[in-house]
Amino acid sequence: MIQAYIFDLDGVIVDTAVYHYRAWKRLANELGFDFTEAQNEALKGISRARSLQLILEWGGVQRTPAEQKELAGRKNEWYVEMISRMTPDEILPGAKELLAQAKDVGIRTALGSASKNAGIILERTGLLPLFDVIVDGNTVSASKPDPEVFLQCAAKLGIAPAHCMIFEDAIAGIAAARAAGMKVIGIGDAAVLTGADAVLPGLQDMTIAKLQTLTANS
Repeated sequence: MIQAYIFDLDGVIVDTAVYHYRAWKRLANELGFDFTEAQNEALKGISRARSLQLILEWGGVQRTPAEQKELAGRKNEWYVEMISRMTPDEILPGAKELLAQAKDVGIRTALGSASKNAGIILERTGLLPLFDVIVDGNTVSASKPDPEVFLQCAAKLGIAPAHCMIFEDAIAGIAAARAAGMKVIGIGDAAVLTGADAVLPGLQDMTIAKLQTLTANS
């Protein structure tokens, strides 16, 4: 019996990929090379520090650890400036409704995200009251596919991993959910998210009953 829903943030609850893309592209351009949307997609579910390392590798640029910390901080300032203007209109279809349904029937809810700005986004979109627990990049030391973020969620909720269901849009997140011993619903392309128990294009029109049916035999 599923007793908790644990949601990734970007690509599941809201889509902030465009803001990450704009900030990383601005940084790359300042460093003298370009950054593509395809490269931005490859950073899904990866920490800010690791994302920067990959971008520097793609651009053939080397920086000291201290310089990398400064660059990551600069990118984050631009990103926070953009997400601070987010509104409830940017919640992805069906996400708020599913969270509310879970609350109504006593299913616990948590956010498990690599983002260090999850609190700002949830506050700006009005979703903060719908989560019982938030575990983000400020409280975990290992990035997905390490299962730490999801195991922390389960521990804080007081619910065994086997009774948790994850909603994820990234391959690394699917792997993390599997490593944590949890059910996982992929959000996106079924051809890509092959490790999920079920894959949906989004959460629009999704109900708890439909989710139970989808994962009953997995």
